Amino acid sequence: MQNDFVLDSAPLRVAGARAAIPRMQEVLAQFRKCRLPVFHVVRVHRQDGSDVEIIRQELFRSQPFAVEGTKGAAVIDELTPRSGEYIIRKTRMSAFIGTELDLILRTLGVTLLVVCGIQTPNCVRTTVFDAIAYNYPVCLVEDAVGAKTPEIHRANVLDMQNIGVRILKTAEVPGFLDVLGAENR
Repeated sequence: MQNDFVLDSAPLRVAGARAAIPRMQEVLAQFRKCRLPVFHVVRVHRQDGSDVEIIRQELFRSQPFAVEGTKGAAVIDELTPRSGEYIIRKTRMSAFIGTELDLILRTLGVTLLVVCGIQTPNCVRTTVFDAIAYNYPVCLVEDAVGAKTPEIHRANVLDMQNIGVRILKTAEVPGFLDVLGAENR
């Protein structure tokens, strides 16, 4: 949820991002209230684009995005990370590829992931699939996730559900976290 992917003037604006912000704020508030670890995953690239994946190099040359140190690479104001929350920098779609995410999760004893964000078929889906490959059960908050179109979003949510991802609505998150808390007491 960075400026270059969310703002109206963003070079890689995801159409469904804005609508998901209020629900992401609700999920974030629940995690903060329960004092659960919060991870903000951000795509950040070198100014010269040398770390951009092959399929986006031409695009980056014509319209750089998520460049380290720019306003475009910053998390949107509505979801600003707080002190103590984790910021995972990535250069690929998955939050696991080339990052310290798995190490930090294991060090903290995290055994289940709840995922929100954009874009459903790319960053969200690859992160979810990689989480499962690393043996993390995953819950996707489907109304706190956005994509280019509702059809693309629905198809990818169904695909994730079909491989065993638990699908939640934002309104279900507080009860879900209460049950998890009770189970871990």
